[in-house]
Amino acid sequence: MQRLTISMDDQLAADFDVLAGAQAYESRSEAMRDLIRNAVESHRLAAEATGHCVANLSYVYNHHTRGLAQRLTEMGHHDHSLVVTTMHVHLDHEDCLETSILKGPIPAVRAFADAIKAERGVRFAVLNLIRVQPNDHHEQLEGRPHHSHEHLSPARG
Repeated sequence: MQRLTISMDDQLAADFDVLAGAQAYESRSEAMRDLIRNAVESHRLAAEATGHCVANLSYVYNHHTRGLAQRLTEMGHHDHSLVVTTMHVHLDHEDCLETSILKGPIPAVRAFADAIKAERGVRFAVLNLIRVQPNDHHEQLEGRPHHSHEHLSPARG
């Protein structure tokens, strides 16, 4: 483990302490590690368009937009290998929130999310990607058979 020292002005340090406390970090170091880890992974995801991921796509849409709900459903069926599940929430008389859990190749997940975002009537769409590495590593549980299936381990960084 390496020790890094940073300097910042008093107000920024105080604001950071408030942020870290509000998020229940036990130390500045833990909060900084998470910020750095997120920044490194975001940069890596932007630079590398390959590999696999799990993702959350959340978006708000106006369900009165002609045919939109049907198109969104059809898009999920068309790319059913990417969509693990979708939750639908009625926000008011016009707007709905949907959040979909996705998994698959990063380019395919991004393309699916971009297609959803581009639909007329979809607003506030956000995609959160987490790189994973497909593998078959598992521990056999005593007395329980393990059926062959793929595991997705978070990428280490």
